[in-house]
Amino acid sequence: MTSHTARENAPLLPFLIAHWPEVKRTKIKQWLRFDSVRVNGRPITQHDHLLQPGDVVSIQPQKAPPKTTPLPAGLSIVHEDDEILVIRKPTGLLTIATDTERDKTAFRILTDYLRESTHGRTDRLWIVHRLDRETSGLLVLAKTEDAKTWLQENWHRMDKRYLAIVEGIVPNAEGKITTYIDETQPHRVFSTAHASPTARQATTHYSLLGTAYGRSLLEVTLETGRRHQIRVQLASIGHPIVGDEKYGAKTDPVKRIALHASHLTLLHPTDERELTFHSPLPQELTRLAPAALS
Repeated sequence: MTSHTARENAPLLPFLIAHWPEVKRTKIKQWLRFDSVRVNGRPITQHDHLLQPGDVVSIQPQKAPPKTTPLPAGLSIVHEDDEILVIRKPTGLLTIATDTERDKTAFRILTDYLRESTHGRTDRLWIVHRLDRETSGLLVLAKTEDAKTWLQENWHRMDKRYLAIVEGIVPNAEGKITTYIDETQPHRVFSTAHASPTARQATTHYSLLGTAYGRSLLEVTLETGRRHQIRVQLASIGHPIVGDEKYGAKTDPVKRIALHASHLTLLHPTDERELTFHSPLPQELTRLAPAALS
C-alpha cells in the first residue's frame, strides 16, 4: 500500500481517513489497534498522535488479532464499537466487584479480554447499569467515560425489557405495581405500601405472555431502577419469581432465578442512532414454561 507524507501538523486518525478514503473507518482503527500503521517506519497505535510536516505514514500488512483467553461459558459479546460494549451475561456472574468477590465479575473478565485483544494497552470499561448475579441477559458497558455519562443521564430514554417466570397463574393480562422499596440492607430489599425516610417509590409494569404448569411468563418493564425491584415487587403481589427463594419462591427446578434481560433498545451516545438487541430465554428457562412460549 502506498505511503503519504504529512504537509502540516495533523492528528493521525483524520490524516489516515483523508488519505485512504476507500478504506472504512473501522478498518483504519483496526490498523491502529494491530500495529499496522507506521510513521517514519515506527509503529504507532495512538489515534491522536500528532504528525509533523515531513512525517511519512505507511501501512504494513495487517497482523492477525492476538489470541485471547476464551470468555467463560454463557458470557458473549453481542455488539462492540468504539463507544459501547453490549454483552449477554450468564446467571451466577456478578456485574461488578463486591467486598467478597473482586475477580470473577463481568467487568473484570471483559476488561482483561479487551486489553488482551489490544496488545496489552490500558483500555478500560465503565459500568452503565447492573444486573443481579442471579439475572441473565443483556448488559451494556461503556468504553469511554463520556459514553458512560451520556448513557446514564439518558437511561430513562432506553427501552429495557425482562422476561420473568413466576409462581402461580397471574389473573390479569397486564398490571402495574407501585410500592416503596427500602434498600438499606446490603443483601435484601423490602417492599412496603408506605413511604418512609429510607424507602423510595418504585414502579414496575408487566404483561402476561402465557401460563403453563402453574407458572406464568411475564414481560416486565421498569419505570425506576431500584435494587432487586422486579423480584421484590412481583413477590409483593403473590407471584415470586421461580427459584427466587430469597423473596418467597417455593420452587427452584433449574437451580437459578427465572429472570432474564431479554430486550434492549439503546440510543448510541455519539449520534443517538437507535440500536436494538434481543436475547431469548436460556434453554433451562424455556423448559419451565414451554406452552407459554408456543
